[in-house]
Amino acid sequence: MTAKRVCVRVPASTANLGPGFDSLGMALNLYAWVEMSFAEQTVFHLHGDQMQGVPTDKSNLIYEVAQRVFERAGVSHPELEITMYSDVPLTRGLGSSASAIVGALVAANKLIGSPLSDDTLFQMATELEHHPDNVGAALFGGFVVAFWDGKRAEHIRIEPLSDLEALVAIPEFKLATEKARGVLPKEITMKDAVFNVGHSSLLVAALCTGRYDLIRVAMKDALHQPYRASLIPGMEKILNEADRHGALGVALSGAGPTLLTLVDRQSTRKKELEAFLVDTLRAEGIRAATLWLKPDADGAVMIEPRRPGQSFMDYIKGEVRA
Repeated sequence: MTAKRVCVRVPASTANLGPGFDSLGMALNLYAWVEMSFAEQTVFHLHGDQMQGVPTDKSNLIYEVAQRVFERAGVSHPELEITMYSDVPLTRGLGSSASAIVGALVAANKLIGSPLSDDTLFQMATELEHHPDNVGAALFGGFVVAFWDGKRAEHIRIEPLSDLEALVAIPEFKLATEKARGVLPKEITMKDAVFNVGHSSLLVAALCTGRYDLIRVAMKDALHQPYRASLIPGMEKILNEADRHGALGVALSGAGPTLLTLVDRQSTRKKELEAFLVDTLRAEGIRAATLWLKPDADGAVMIEPRRPGQSFMDYIKGEVRA
């Protein structure tokens, strides 16, 4: 049974968490909203600063992904009305493309009566994003361990620890994923491979068992962060010293430039850590905003349709960061 209008809320996500390159992701309570309905002619309503420059024709990512859903389900709905607002900053390493892809998949699927399973949506999202960490976290919520062999993705979702917080420092400049991947070596040494296998495994175990004392060392990485440090002045110092200022662990969030620290919610050193991040980047001439976030346990969720005559922004008012 098809719906007249649907709206989905999708969380931001952080990927890699240091050593888990393209395999570890965690959803965060920063959100994007995608509303979708059938229409006589395709039209877009894009709200907020994060939507500036986003296409308002059928080259729009949300529209293109929705059409993939309809094609997979064997139906045709070429004209759509799409409304979107996002608090997830673009090209900053917080999963903005994953939230858009997942939002479009879930909304389009719900609009036609949910013929596709969550696993099918996960496979489609991974194929579009080319790695499963961000999309897995955005779709399922929590902490996600995943892999993709180019044909099929698998994942295990782990309930996030309730007393864990994340402090992110978001530099004002953007960093395209293509550029961040472009600095990575084509081959690595056996030593670095073993280093990351061990650290990634330890990090998963530490997060599953609440061994906060191991997070600091477990989040160290040899595959991508050393090479990307040159793109983000101040990053190396933050990676090396954040734990001295109250962080349980620190990593580059996704491809960056956002830097992520994990923090015990009961910590008395939060202001110290926040000042350290901001001051370190400022010393390099980089202005950065900070956000205190929590792991999101829900992933992509449908929310009740808005009332007739209610504006979209009034509809999601009270949940947005703005």
